Amino acid sequence: MNLESILKRDRWVSMGGLALIAALAWGYLLSGTGMDMSALEMTHMTSDEGMDRGSTTWTLSYALLMFFMWWIMMVAMMLPSATPTILLAMALNRKAHPDRRPYGASGFFAAGYLISWAGFSLVAVAGQWGLAESGLLSSTMQITTPALAGAFLITAGLWQLTPIKRACLRHCRSSVRFLTQRRRKGDAGSLVMGMEHGAYCLGCCWFLMALLFVGGIMNLYWIMGLTIYVLSEKVLPAGQRIGQIAGVGLVLWGLALLGGLI
Repeated sequence: MNLESILKRDRWVSMGGLALIAALAWGYLLSGTGMDMSALEMTHMTSDEGMDRGSTTWTLSYALLMFFMWWIMMVAMMLPSATPTILLAMALNRKAHPDRRPYGASGFFAAGYLISWAGFSLVAVAGQWGLAESGLLSSTMQITTPALAGAFLITAGLWQLTPIKRACLRHCRSSVRFLTQRRRKGDAGSLVMGMEHGAYCLGCCWFLMALLFVGGIMNLYWIMGLTIYVLSEKVLPAGQRIGQIAGVGLVLWGLALLGGLI
């Protein structure tokens, strides 16, 4: 079997594995991530229904549940857009060591990427806890005040227009140089590289993910909309321009919310 055929087989095996992980994450998310109702039920739950259910007491076990909710949500939302880079890392591993299967190193790379988003999930849970304790987050896990929601939208929009965002997005859209010039040996090296790539994706998308506080953390419409947007921003030819247009749109949306226009 020639190298081209081997690479094609490796690609299909890796794509299958990544698709399975993403599917399991989406399945757990749709089931309600361990809570007593599905994501669809939570999406359609009104504020009055949430009040009838009463407020939630934050305990260590509940905080852990919320952490896994956030982390699995990030796996479901971010893994599809990271797949091209993971597949490229796999191909480079195969070319560098044609006599060894690349799945182990690629698996460590993907694990490092997801560990980075686990770090974001910890921060998100801390933010959720703080907002809930301050009375700024409803029982439907949505910001309660238009002023704060508007501030989130404006800040996310401005972030879309910053040089840091543009640099991180350029990396996520084309990470060939990163994978070739900053290559590390072994599984541990692949894990570190995955974490570094995840850090770039965090710089690109962390404030977009924070917008879940605006729409509702378990609102499927927002979850799916942000997933499609992030994928479009990273893979479409006009991704950079899409990000800039979205930034302007978010700022205008936030200003309209602050001004009571919507």
